[in-house]
Amino acid sequence: MAPSGLETRTLGRRALPVSRLGVGLAAIARPGYITLGRAHDLPERSPDAMSARVADVLDAARAAGIRYVDVARSYGRAEEFLARWVAARDVPRDALTIGSKWGYRYTAGWRIDAPVHEQKELSLARFTAQLAESRGFLGDRLDLYQIHSATAESGVLSDGALLAALMEGRRRGDYRAVGLTLSGATSARTLELARDARVDGEPVFDVVQGTFNVLEPSLAGALREAHDAGMGVIAKEVFANGRLTDANARPEDAALLEHLHALAPGVPLDRIAVAFVLAHPYVDVALSGAATTAQLASHLAAGATAIEPRALASLAEPPERYWATRASLPWS
Repeated sequence: MAPSGLETRTLGRRALPVSRLGVGLAAIARPGYITLGRAHDLPERSPDAMSARVADVLDAARAAGIRYVDVARSYGRAEEFLARWVAARDVPRDALTIGSKWGYRYTAGWRIDAPVHEQKELSLARFTAQLAESRGFLGDRLDLYQIHSATAESGVLSDGALLAALMEGRRRGDYRAVGLTLSGATSARTLELARDARVDGEPVFDVVQGTFNVLEPSLAGALREAHDAGMGVIAKEVFANGRLTDANARPEDAALLEHLHALAPGVPLDRIAVAFVLAHPYVDVALSGAATTAQLASHLAAGATAIEPRALASLAEPPERYWATRASLPWS
């Protein structure tokens, strides 16, 4: 246990030390993101203001005993802001586990209204270039390097040269573990391919990060099997891009919100969302996408909130509908 009482674990077969609640910087290291309530949470979005917000959230996370931080090449200046905070606070090497991702390139130019925010390419050339960029910011603190939004359809998991390069990076010490994040209604098939991936008979992937929440729990069985097979499991999009928070004003979700409020009167919706994920023991880390320290405090309190997952089963959406709704949410 961390000093605050936050549960700690080791993640996957490479035994990375983590806390069950982690912090993701996707929402606070770039001005635009797909989530609800950003105008209230982030009224000022200059690079200096966002860097200061990252530092505030990370200070609160460190004080609470959180020891996993999630970034990516495409999260604006997330790696840069994180590296700046680590240096300014002189954070010991063994006090924090850092995961980053490659595959998407940030293209918004620090604009909220950019026509394209990210450009995806899961090639060996993109991996090689972005690994150099990530290590330029994070150096030997890069613990977990993940394919960003791998899909079965992309062919990335059958690219022998790329898989070999991922393994070589781990053997060389560029990072300690190899992972992948999942996206879309075919995520279970992607995870199946990842579990089967081998180079010289050795499993390629140590960790999987998948979307898992009240509305999209369809990966439950696949994540449990992956965990039983030795993979670390990280849950992302715990709040369904803000749909499972009190910032959700979508008329289409009114019945959903009413049900959640009735289930746990007086409990913030984001806390229910985290508690649901933490109730599944095969999830090693639930990512908090906190944009404020108050949100982080609410997420930390989820550990003391008892939620029976079966009570929320009726709220699950068909994966195709869930992902179509997600695709319709605006960058803001």
